[in-house]
Amino acid sequence: MMTRTENKQIKFHMITIENLVPENHFLRRLNRLVDFSFIYEETQDYYCKKNGRPSIDPVVLIKYLLIGFLYGIASERRIEQEIQVNMAYRWFLGLDLDERVPDHSTISQNRRRRFRGENVIRRLFEQVLEQCMEMGLVKEELILTDSTHVKANASFKRNIQILAEHETTDYMERLDIYEARERERLETCGAIKPQRNGRLKEEKSQVQRIISPTDPDAGMMKRPGKPVGMHYLSHQSVDAAYGIVVDVAVTPGNVNDSEPYLERIEYMCSHLGLKMKAVSADSAYSASLICQRLNEMGIRLYTPKATGGATYKVEFKRENFKYQKEKDYFICPAGKKLTLRSLEREHYNICRIYRADRKDCQMCPMLSQCVSASQRSRTIRVNIFEEAVKIQRERDGSPLHRQILKERQIWCEGSFATQKAHHNLSGLFRRGIEAAEEHCLLSAMALNLKRMVKCLG
Repeated sequence: MMTRTENKQIKFHMITIENLVPENHFLRRLNRLVDFSFIYEETQDYYCKKNGRPSIDPVVLIKYLLIGFLYGIASERRIEQEIQVNMAYRWFLGLDLDERVPDHSTISQNRRRRFRGENVIRRLFEQVLEQCMEMGLVKEELILTDSTHVKANASFKRNIQILAEHETTDYMERLDIYEARERERLETCGAIKPQRNGRLKEEKSQVQRIISPTDPDAGMMKRPGKPVGMHYLSHQSVDAAYGIVVDVAVTPGNVNDSEPYLERIEYMCSHLGLKMKAVSADSAYSASLICQRLNEMGIRLYTPKATGGATYKVEFKRENFKYQKEKDYFICPAGKKLTLRSLEREHYNICRIYRADRKDCQMCPMLSQCVSASQRSRTIRVNIFEEAVKIQRERDGSPLHRQILKERQIWCEGSFATQKAHHNLSGLFRRGIEAAEEHCLLSAMALNLKRMVKCLG
């Protein structure tokens, strides 16, 4: 027998929105765990206390954005449409059945104008993180770090090439300090000659750079296995206990992963109060300066085991030369000295240069085994951070090292995969590095809230 459904939607019902949302719904569990009242304290300075029209509740504004990132709705216009018909979204925002949903343009203008340049989203992210820490979801023993590319809202066809000033990064400034300290030590003891003024490196130099006129803050990314184009990099640090994201930093897509790392580690220690014992990152983060600084801070670094090493065009390798630590020189297989001649700055390292006397090499019967055709005498380059690298590398290949690398792969790469699939991290609608950072912080906040509910809700 065929059933014909009549129009039942014109009937009157006595019902409340509270009855329409299931008790076990994710947003109910989230609302029970997280106290969103901190948003009032963080945003109160941006509103006039006595004058002006009544504003949208700032908690509603932030929750409005969070719904988009919790459920992977990238468009603010689409978020408005979904809230209009979704009872759970209405309940989460505190809107009644007949109450108008805030217009998407109003939300957008508040975000772009009222909170611009104020780091409000970062403070909200850290407030959620603080609640995670109070609930015991952050153990602080092992922090895992990696970066992922986020596609910028910029046309690839409109890119132009310009001549721009080379910007000094935090990493390079740290290298400058270590280089000046080491040079002063060697010049004071007479090991090397004072550097001539004409050879002092220039503070700024011009470099060729590809930029997009639509989003000049984005960077051209050209990495093996990665898409070519204008991107941002989201550098994300995750606590290994429950996968809670503890820090997010955004850089242009052409920035090396190692450059912002030390600054973020110090930020997590000083500002967030994390007392980390060990950190793990991809091989791109294993620069010698990072090993040195983490060694000074008493933090153990775990990165993928180094492959390859120095390549030699001749038979004799550095291992064939004996170092005399007391007098600071090397002895070659023929018994001749390689003395310290200078201190040279490489792009990411600082090296002491040891060189044999030219006459000793030219008269040596083992010349072809030791010196390449392009050189006149044997040279050995010693990184000034070599001891720190050895200390950080002494556990490579151990069961603990393999376990930590496995956890980094699970939590970091797994988090990025989840965020790109479900939390809007695959690309940006807005432009500029500030907007990109807010976007990545909201994505990480949504992931933290989901993991909090999963663990405690």
